[in-house]
Amino acid sequence: MLEQIETGDFVDVASGPSVAKLGLGKGAAAAAEKESWDRVRRRLRAELGEDVFSSWFARVEICAVVEGVAHLTVPTRFLKSWLEAHYAERLRAHCTAELDAPHGVSLSVRQVARDGAEPRPESPAQRPRITDARAPAAVNVEAAPAAAMPPASEHDVMDACGTVLDRRMSFQSFVVGKSNALAFAAAERIAAAPAGSAPYNPLYIHAGVGLGKTHLIQAIAQDARQHGKRVAYFTADRFMYGFVAALKSQTALAFKEKLRGIDLLIVDDVQFIQGRSIQQEFGHTINALIDAGKQIVVAADRLPGDLETMEERIRSRLAGGLAVEIGELDEGLRVKILGSRLEALQAAHPTFQVNPDVTTYVARAVATNGRDLDGAANRILAHATLTGATVTMETAEAAIRDLVRTREPRRVKIEEIQKLVATRYNVSRADILSERRTAAVVKPRQIAMYLAKALTPRSLPEIGRRFGGRDHTTVLHAVRKIEKAIGEDRLLHDEVDLLKRMLQE
Repeated sequence: MLEQIETGDFVDVASGPSVAKLGLGKGAAAAAEKESWDRVRRRLRAELGEDVFSSWFARVEICAVVEGVAHLTVPTRFLKSWLEAHYAERLRAHCTAELDAPHGVSLSVRQVARDGAEPRPESPAQRPRITDARAPAAVNVEAAPAAAMPPASEHDVMDACGTVLDRRMSFQSFVVGKSNALAFAAAERIAAAPAGSAPYNPLYIHAGVGLGKTHLIQAIAQDARQHGKRVAYFTADRFMYGFVAALKSQTALAFKEKLRGIDLLIVDDVQFIQGRSIQQEFGHTINALIDAGKQIVVAADRLPGDLETMEERIRSRLAGGLAVEIGELDEGLRVKILGSRLEALQAAHPTFQVNPDVTTYVARAVATNGRDLDGAANRILAHATLTGATVTMETAEAAIRDLVRTREPRRVKIEEIQKLVATRYNVSRADILSERRTAAVVKPRQIAMYLAKALTPRSLPEIGRRFGGRDHTTVLHAVRKIEKAIGEDRLLHDEVDLLKRMLQE
């Protein structure tokens, strides 16, 4: 008798693993597998860089290693298909090296029933082959769903391509301050422009996490629809899934024609678009729409030139329009944002009141981003409604303690490192990026490379490219040399430590 193990290969029950053997997570064997899987993750992170790892491998979990096969699970079919198509051999190689898995890897989708029951397997039709060391990796990309996903709540609406938009993310609810005023003005101008008009093409909005870029581009989508425009709004993963699914279902031409027939294309988190064929189609779509006078709006977490995994032609095209940064939230803007969140909560809970002094204190303490301010407002509401106590400075401090404690440091950019180091050592940034090998240039260049590795999530190859196209071995040599030097030279140690603190303030 044959039994399917989730979406993995078929195994003979008489000689293969039983369901009990796959229900892992107990005992020393499970602990050893977890430790080995952590080593696989560290290898992938070091090899691919933090961005790629976070996008594609952060949610991969190990289920079991049974009879030489590593059984891994992922949360979505799209992620399973993408890993099979692009990283199957790399996964197999690392699992073979760190886990007792000479026969390869089996990927499956973990599904939890609504009542919280154990994960249930998909149907056999959705099952890929095991990635075996003796055969090429199999590719099994799921077809597109027959119907659009229903709205997640009463706050959500659909755009023309079936992507969920949140009604609450409107221009009216967006709080404007010094750091986002230019981006807001450009967004309003684009949304109100008549179809066929492209005031800034493309509009490229970049910002860190939780600073409002998604809110702003969703507001553009909804306002433009009210002006009668045909709008397509995609997250990066939704765009990739739509294109790959269209290829597999042989409807790629219809997918392309649908995109080219719109008035406004909006893509969020464009830094996550991966794969040569998908990037090429994305580039062709951008070119076709811009040439036809249609508007493009793109959001990302970095400048176009910093999209290291994106093709040069696309980076150049994205940089050819208006690039606007949404900066860090200053204290005044944080007070306004938190005040608007608390007002919305007070409308739903009339007995919930917060003193303006408390609002100012919380906005000063939670200095990270808008999402943490949302979290602070919700925590204060919970403390007030669950305990029935008046919101005081003390209760607010207790409510937001975890947000203050886990505050993340400022995101450091490689360009900032290069500029600061150049100024500190009285050389130019061009000198640091040049081929000059004089001692006056080599030392600051190596310090800048060391700081880039220590303070940014960039991989060694990415850092090398940002330092004049150098090889990753050059960066590794510089990092090791500075690490050794600061361990031996106290003055250099203090100097590098000062540079770190200046960059992180």
